[in-house]
Amino acid sequence: MTPSTHPLFWRDDALPQVELRYVPDGHKVAYAAHSHREWSIGAILDGKSAFLCADRQHTVSHGDIVMMDPNIVHACNPLPNSPWAYYMMHIDVSWLAGILYESGLSPHIDFYSANMDTLKSEYFYKKFIQLAHCLMRDTCTQKNELNAQKAAMLKSYLVRLFEYLYSENQQRIGRKKPSPPATILAVAAYLDEYYLDNQSIKQLSQRFNISTSYLVRSFTKHFSMSPHAYRLNKRIQEGQIALKSGCNIVDIAQTVGFNDQAHFQRSFKQRVAATPKQYQSKK
Repeated sequence: MTPSTHPLFWRDDALPQVELRYVPDGHKVAYAAHSHREWSIGAILDGKSAFLCADRQHTVSHGDIVMMDPNIVHACNPLPNSPWAYYMMHIDVSWLAGILYESGLSPHIDFYSANMDTLKSEYFYKKFIQLAHCLMRDTCTQKNELNAQKAAMLKSYLVRLFEYLYSENQQRIGRKKPSPPATILAVAAYLDEYYLDNQSIKQLSQRFNISTSYLVRSFTKHFSMSPHAYRLNKRIQEGQIALKSGCNIVDIAQTVGFNDQAHFQRSFKQRVAATPKQYQSKK
């Protein structure tokens, strides 16, 4: 029997703060720049990819670990004629901060990751694969015991990883690019709240009393995507939340601001590496 090439998603009500994605074959997907609300970590299983994270470009391949802070714009596109397979885990920031605090570490997630988007470590790579296999394992017996094992293994891995990131990055902490100007932050906050509106760049610039050229240039500089792409990314994030709740896909598309399901599906797949239906199904 031929193994499925479709992406698989693991979610469990016993550990709702975590989502795990397995993409066995993503070499035909064109990934658009996007971001996640969660802290993210992934392992490259096969192939090579151009990994853009914020304003840094990397080439990653089998055996590499990639990490993204919350709301950091990134895109990972496989090199021409290269296979592409990976695990990607998204972790609720507040829950993760609590684990770090309980372990005597700083709860501020971005404190650990200055200039650290990729990690070449055989130890952390192998441990992450073991963790992913454990999370995706299921059984009809002793489910409570298995859930406890999954939670313990996950917490142990995260604590060890962040201890390592601190030791590697303590000389580089604070080397971050300047915060966006107050007006640009206000535009982003407005787009977060009114993501269903379809205001043009001209209308946005008039609302905040700035020129269209300054708005596009400064917003893209600080958020690594245009205002339009930022709003579209927000709609996809809201769509993911609705899909997890089991809502009808056609209704979701309209609710989060898409005129038709086809546009929603195309935009969703470019950012999530799966169709809405595939994402809604979980292992």
